[in-house]
Amino acid sequence: MHTANEPSFRQSVDMMFNRAASMMELPPGLKEKIRVCNATYTVRFGVRLRGELHTFTGYRSVHSEHMEPVKGGIRYAMAVNQDEVEALAALMTFKCALVEAPFGGSKGGLCVDPRAWEPHELEQITRRFAYELIKRDLIHPAQNVPAPDMGTGEREMAWIADQFRRMNTTDINSAACVTGKPPHAGGIQGRTEATGRGVQYALQEFFRHAEDMKKAGLDGSLEGKRVIVQGLGNVGYHAAKFLSEEDGALVTGVIERDGATINEQGLNIELLKLHIAETGGVRGFEGGAFVENGAEVLEYSCDILVPAALEGVINMTNAARIKAPLIIEAANGPVTAGADEILRKAGCVIIPDMYANAGGVTVSYFEWVKNLSHIRFGRMQRRQEEARHLILVNELERLSASTDVKWTLSDDFKAKYLRGAGELELVRSGLDDTMRGAYQAMREVWHQRQDVEDLRVAAYLVSIGRVAHAYQSKGL
Repeated sequence: MHTANEPSFRQSVDMMFNRAASMMELPPGLKEKIRVCNATYTVRFGVRLRGELHTFTGYRSVHSEHMEPVKGGIRYAMAVNQDEVEALAALMTFKCALVEAPFGGSKGGLCVDPRAWEPHELEQITRRFAYELIKRDLIHPAQNVPAPDMGTGEREMAWIADQFRRMNTTDINSAACVTGKPPHAGGIQGRTEATGRGVQYALQEFFRHAEDMKKAGLDGSLEGKRVIVQGLGNVGYHAAKFLSEEDGALVTGVIERDGATINEQGLNIELLKLHIAETGGVRGFEGGAFVENGAEVLEYSCDILVPAALEGVINMTNAARIKAPLIIEAANGPVTAGADEILRKAGCVIIPDMYANAGGVTVSYFEWVKNLSHIRFGRMQRRQEEARHLILVNELERLSASTDVKWTLSDDFKAKYLRGAGELELVRSGLDDTMRGAYQAMREVWHQRQDVEDLRVAAYLVSIGRVAHAYQSKGL
């Protein structure tokens, strides 16, 4: 999705890496070691379906093993290719380093249209793909841990986990071979919403800093801010839902495959999601006006633009017409290197993908830890926490009863205060803390170094520095 004058996705990632690495005092050999992809495995396998043999091509790329296991999603799409998978694996390396998840970067992909096959056929394809990767140790709790990505979800991860168990019957940690599983199959509460929730937490943290908002020409809070979301898949839907329902933002536009729907008073995300599920698109949605050419809605006036689908949707052909003062990259690589330069010069602030969509890998990390510890979060401490809070509430009510001035604690306060944190609350707390910490690390570089113009370079500087330290500690 780039013009002849524009670099490919992989070249864009390399250019952004090089721009940051040139500002660092790294030995040339180490810089190149961090930049290049360690290995990419291509597998071609046959599956007999509908009376004939179909051959599928899949990839698993390992970008960096400075920490192991390596981590990265598996996407199902007809456009999957080696360059894309390698670029995404590189982004995973830097993303994990930025949020301090102890993983190297990896990525996988299978050239398949998941909508073209029945569920039982897709299961056969997935299990065979998993078999090819597992027998090469490209899926393993201690070496390579996939997760969902575009075109995959909990269902596919459950199939992969089961396939690993069948091939490794005595591995007690087999559930940790993949993350993003359903909660009943070793998954964790909050994983499905994690990337969209991370986008919300990233924006909340940005809006805590008046100096940062000023750079984008914004002020106040998220309440009332006009948001346009491109792609209402898992990430875009949850980001739009949380921003509108919890932060009071107005989602004024949603762009999908068949066009876009707009409503300046704010779209009802739940109703729109139901409409898309029923009809396959946004056309005919009564809560907004339909725009045939959805891509042009990227150029509409808004406060925050959230590209949450494919890479390269904001490129050199449309960057100059983008009006949003703040872009948060919920997708991987939605802004090309060429477009990034145009937008920076125009004063647009971009919250980069390696930070903005790191919620998924952060909660995947929590799931992996849960699988290795064999106990859900909150199980040991929840009731003890409630009992401790109850002691305080009882004492306060006793004091009230023994004084002339009578007062009572509201039932709502007591219910909220006495409720111990379960797995979902702990996951959200951990994710919020992670997103805040990573933003602070980027922000410190952004504001303290005069040669750093934007958050993307700041993010790369933090990430590359951490990867470099990991390699140096290995003696490289």
